[in-house]
Amino acid sequence: MSAVVTPLMQQYRDIKSRHQDAILFFRMGEFYEMFYDDAETASRTLGLTLTSRNNGGASDVPLAGVPVKAAADYVRRLVQQGFRVAICEQVEDPRLAKGIVRREVIETVTPGAALADDLLDGGRNNYICAIAFVDDCFGIAAADISTGELRLAVVDARGIEPLLARLAPRELLVASSHPNFGGAEGALTTEREAWEFDATLAREDLARHFGVLGLDGLGIGTDDEAAVGAAGALLRYLKELQPAGVSLARPIVERAAGVLPLDEMTRRNLELIESLRGGATQGTAGTLIDVLDRTMTPMGARMLRQWLLAPLANKTAIDARLDAVDSFAQSPIARETLRTALAGVRDLERLGTKAALGRSTPRELASLGASLSRLPAVRDSLQDAVGVRGASGSLLEERLHQWDDCGDIGDDIRRTLIENAPIAVGDDPTIAAGVDPELDELRSLRDGGRDSIARIQADERQRTGIQSLKVGFNKVFGYYIEVTKSNLALVPSDYQRRQTITNGERFVTPALKSHEERVLTASERIEQRERELFDALRMRVGRQVARLQAAAGTIAMADVLASLAEVAMREGYARPRITNDFALRISAGRHPVVERMMARDKFVPNDVDLTQDAFVIVLTGPNMAGKSTVLRQVGLIALMAHVGSFVPAADAEIGVLDRLFTRVGASDNLARGQSTFMVEMAETSAILHTATARSLVLLDEIGRGTSTYDGVSIAWAVTEHLHNETRCKTIFATHYHELTQLADELPALRNFNVAVREVGDRILFVHRLEPGGADRSYGIEVGRLAGLPGPLLARARELLRLLESEQLVRPNTSSRAAHQLGLFSQVHPVVERLAGLELNDLTPIQALNLLADLAQQAKEKA
Repeated sequence: MSAVVTPLMQQYRDIKSRHQDAILFFRMGEFYEMFYDDAETASRTLGLTLTSRNNGGASDVPLAGVPVKAAADYVRRLVQQGFRVAICEQVEDPRLAKGIVRREVIETVTPGAALADDLLDGGRNNYICAIAFVDDCFGIAAADISTGELRLAVVDARGIEPLLARLAPRELLVASSHPNFGGAEGALTTEREAWEFDATLAREDLARHFGVLGLDGLGIGTDDEAAVGAAGALLRYLKELQPAGVSLARPIVERAAGVLPLDEMTRRNLELIESLRGGATQGTAGTLIDVLDRTMTPMGARMLRQWLLAPLANKTAIDARLDAVDSFAQSPIARETLRTALAGVRDLERLGTKAALGRSTPRELASLGASLSRLPAVRDSLQDAVGVRGASGSLLEERLHQWDDCGDIGDDIRRTLIENAPIAVGDDPTIAAGVDPELDELRSLRDGGRDSIARIQADERQRTGIQSLKVGFNKVFGYYIEVTKSNLALVPSDYQRRQTITNGERFVTPALKSHEERVLTASERIEQRERELFDALRMRVGRQVARLQAAAGTIAMADVLASLAEVAMREGYARPRITNDFALRISAGRHPVVERMMARDKFVPNDVDLTQDAFVIVLTGPNMAGKSTVLRQVGLIALMAHVGSFVPAADAEIGVLDRLFTRVGASDNLARGQSTFMVEMAETSAILHTATARSLVLLDEIGRGTSTYDGVSIAWAVTEHLHNETRCKTIFATHYHELTQLADELPALRNFNVAVREVGDRILFVHRLEPGGADRSYGIEVGRLAGLPGPLLARARELLRLLESEQLVRPNTSSRAAHQLGLFSQVHPVVERLAGLELNDLTPIQALNLLADLAQQAKEKA
């Protein structure tokens, strides 16, 4: 470091010291400059040229910069790679500054605190979460500053992972005193001081922020202390990131009893929002949301995602949604009219929040006004849909009673802004004519200079009586009045001589000077006045953000309900009957994603019936027959019903679940040092410790990652546990045909198989469920379909025949493993010897010796 530091670099160091965890974009004229480590990091990350700046001492300072106009792209790239970026602006006019221009950080952009469109996905929320740990409970506060949404929840240790996975936060705040918390996948973790999570301080901060005396009016009770502490820490952090303030709506307090929790393996296996095939180019193809999302607005797309990841667990709430979907399903005209109206509605939530934060551009505000103009048509469509069922107190009718189309806000925007507003003030005209007399006069001065000169000339001729008087303009002297020599005696006393010419004199007057100043500075003053008027409009709109957010919520709900109805009618879905009973009955059920990928009417539907008398199904059948498809379609149908959607079935009766578990397929977790089998056992363990009698468990191939005997033993014991202890609805797909024997021992277990038909030496997959267990897996035939070499297949068939006839003798007979016994078919050697004895031929001493020998053999085999 040099001994001498310039005032500019001292200012930089002072600001940087307060933002050490961020890359500081330091505004210098038309560039944002970065120094020292920030410059080196940006140079590596962004591919910028690293230069240097002499700061007045012996050493040079590393320097990298980006143009202000292109900064948004560089910020996006840094944030997407997990960096924080602090934007330091010049907050005074350099022309008026005395000494160093005053600079301040106006915003710190992080993955979880972003407002720029290129950092946000319109179809999903961008949450930043804070977590507080109190008395074995986790308090969660989740905010999306781009929409103003704030959610609070308190969960136990088992509920934290499903909740974080559902919210998918981009950034996570935790107390430094709780460093062992695992965090959330893909989230930037930020540690904060433990005192910031104090609930007492947080209550005061929240009450002050929302302008209330106490939190009871916000629906926050004494049981929510952990969430309150998290919210306080989050609010404090957001104010640091956004010094101008954040706009958060009244908090949504989530109660665990109202939501069906979905753990990570269930979301993954059911492919709700992400395909198992993955990949950046995959998007949502092959997922449930890809089938159901026919929403017309970004708010609707976000709400549908929330509904899929947080299904309802309350019959009344589910039926209310189903009634609303039914209303739209029965009224195709109202549904189509609504969807047409919604097609022109932009993101009201984010546009309103941007206005409240003073971040809207003229074009964004104009888009908000145009969107609001379509809301009356949305209201009319909702009224038509309600009229179809005539249901008093329905979900749609409740929304209509609270309806506010924010017409006054839309009128104000459309009246103030021109029709095609520019991206920024100053690029093109922004404010409409007739809004402001001063602005209209300035525009007249700028655009009508010749008319103004003619008017002044006529006035002066009349006043002086000099008919040859002329008003002119040149770049040297500006505006002037020219009088010939013969008329100089008529010149008034207020004329000031400016120039002598051959034929006369040129003069100016105070009025002409004033006009000249107005004309020459008109463009600059027009931009300044337009900015003042636009800022005032944005402020007026921002003050109404709560109304805009409420309207956005209504639009989003109507959009989702109409989308679900649209899909139901197009795909032939049926309304499920929701009960509080145990049973789950599906008639002619289909997989919503798989059938979409097949030719129409080619998918083979299946029935599933789980009742108190028969709640466990052991499902066998060959590879590729469709066991996993059956499992997933049952899970998806149950989940869709809890979301409030119609389902792909001829008929369905769904008892409300408290948990839904699916364990389908094999995967490992190399990052955590876990093998495929270890992951399988961990997931199975989680199910067995969490499932209750009101849960639905869907298992596929438990125990396949270890030896046959170990695997069969585990699968057998798991099935017994689910039947005898948990007593929950279960479908267990397996290749272990030994499990079909359990039907003889467990009264509520039934065997089913996915049928195949043998045609010569080939097999035909029927994809239909049939009672009874399968006796073969047809693995070799599947290998043939996959293209295994013919000689290999022939050898495999030969070995299979030997194994099935128990003629294949293992090598290394001295190995203990070679004598490992089957659990269900092989005969113990001691039993085999006893069966071959002729007791009448044995003497007493022979009998005693034989007994001792058998006892020793039994001990060795134990």
